[in-house]
Amino acid sequence: MTRVAYLGPAGTWSEAAVLAIAAAAAAERIPFLPIPNVIEAVARDEADYAVAPIQNSLEGGVNATLDTLVRNDGLAIVGESTIAIRHCLIAAPGTTMDGVHRVLSHPQATAQCQAFLRKQLPAAEVLTVASTAQAVQDAVAAGTGNAAIGTAPAAALYGGEILREDISDEAGNTTRFVWIAKVGADPWPVPDAERWRTSAAFWGPGDDSPGWLVSCLAEFGDRGLNMSRIESRPRRGKLEQYRFFVDLDGRDRDPAVVGALGALRTRCETVRVLGSYPAAPPA
Repeated sequence: MTRVAYLGPAGTWSEAAVLAIAAAAAAERIPFLPIPNVIEAVARDEADYAVAPIQNSLEGGVNATLDTLVRNDGLAIVGESTIAIRHCLIAAPGTTMDGVHRVLSHPQATAQCQAFLRKQLPAAEVLTVASTAQAVQDAVAAGTGNAAIGTAPAAALYGGEILREDISDEAGNTTRFVWIAKVGADPWPVPDAERWRTSAAFWGPGDDSPGWLVSCLAEFGDRGLNMSRIESRPRRGKLEQYRFFVDLDGRDRDPAVVGALGALRTRCETVRVLGSYPAAPPA
């Protein structure tokens, strides 16, 4: 049976992303904490695939996923999926809104609900844990007065009570998940699609010179390639130097993509193709 690593325990949005696709839902699901361990489970042969959040419509990139992908050049993105996010405020039984004094969740979930927390629970202490399901487990175990931001399935699994539903700061909250395998693996869980996406990362030298980034990006624009995402992350230990992450519309075997990446390599210290894979339809 195919083994899929996900951010656990059961009841997270990562597990929901697995269950949303028939081919993946039939696989053996193996929970790991935190996100780097989810992805690196594939490198350790503890899973065949890993699913990890990479981008949220409210909070942008998921740094732990981006950084872990760059560190592991034997892994690649082989697929993606998107799901709508409907966060719930879940509490230990007997807790009322007025009685909530502590809220636990994953930092992405907390950030996506910061306006709700500020307006509805201004005095509550907000604490970070490794996943939304872990937050629900911990809040219920801690007893009255404790709450978590998590999923409705997690509330049912761990005996919590839903105090408020759909508490994200903006409607249309959506998270994009990537499916990760060893380099050379076939696309999965959707083997083909009308659209393909190629993800890459690149960095220095020359990134401190005027116009360097513009000249790099021009390699895509001059070939008619659309970038659906671009963002930067600090190069750890190097102040004012960054890695740049881009998503391109197209497959890594397309002449325009091949040409752009080849030209980019003449301008950069490192160019890493993080994966080329079928693009998911909008959630």
